Amino acid sequence: MLTHTFVHIPGIGLKTEKRLWRAGVFTWRDWESEKYSMVARGDSGSLNAYLEESWDFLQRRDPTFFSKRMSAGLQWRFFPEFRDETVYLDIETTGLSNWENEITTIALYDGKSVYYYINGENLEQFPEDILRYSVVVTYNGRSFDIPFIERYFHIHIPCAHIDLRYILHSLGLKGGLKGCERALGLHRGDLEGVDGYFAVLLWQEYMRRQNVKALETLLAYNIADVLSLETLMITAFNLKLKETPFAGLLDMEKPRMPENPFAADKDTIFRIRNYLTKRGI
Repeated sequence: MLTHTFVHIPGIGLKTEKRLWRAGVFTWRDWESEKYSMVARGDSGSLNAYLEESWDFLQRRDPTFFSKRMSAGLQWRFFPEFRDETVYLDIETTGLSNWENEITTIALYDGKSVYYYINGENLEQFPEDILRYSVVVTYNGRSFDIPFIERYFHIHIPCAHIDLRYILHSLGLKGGLKGCERALGLHRGDLEGVDGYFAVLLWQEYMRRQNVKALETLLAYNIADVLSLETLMITAFNLKLKETPFAGLLDMEKPRMPENPFAADKDTIFRIRNYLTKRGI
């Protein structure tokens, strides 16, 4: 979809882009200054140069050129071209404040393999490992995961970032990651009803009692997030494609969700739910 996209070029918005498509300018290769002048005003010479620059950055495999020039709701456009360099990311923490709380676990999934990081074990490996990718996909990562990670490790993550919260919201899908999953027919099995606060309690249970089952349940929950992100990303891409002339031509096949390497422990979940019920939470 990226080479069908013109909204990253200065002076071209969604309305002008649609007029270009109607005029037969469907891809960057179809671009002609004469056709552009028929549908919009502007310096077509500088726009030609910008398009050449776009080709250059695509050949360099640099998605940040495009991510910086597209709104959060349009960043699905460059996903297919960089899918092989994409990782899905989610973190769990001891709380919501990135100044007072710590990261407990991080999960990554690159479409082939799952990687996980645990505080006190291998968490320090994450900053090096994330550099293997050029695109990171999250849900609400702009507001939470990425700022938390960058503050915690004192790093800057250079990857282009696709935050599915904005794309799914533009499709009318709200209610957080779990709400979007339910709306699209995705279910979590034994992890149904487990949320971010529950994840905090799982970590506390692990630290206080050295309950390995609590840690495994937390990892199962954390990894379930990143595994579903790939399905949500492709579903969102196909739904957004329906707003363009390219529906049915560029659709992506939904992936087969791999097996989670960890399983939720029902007894641990039951005990924590009991605790929450007694406290009226």
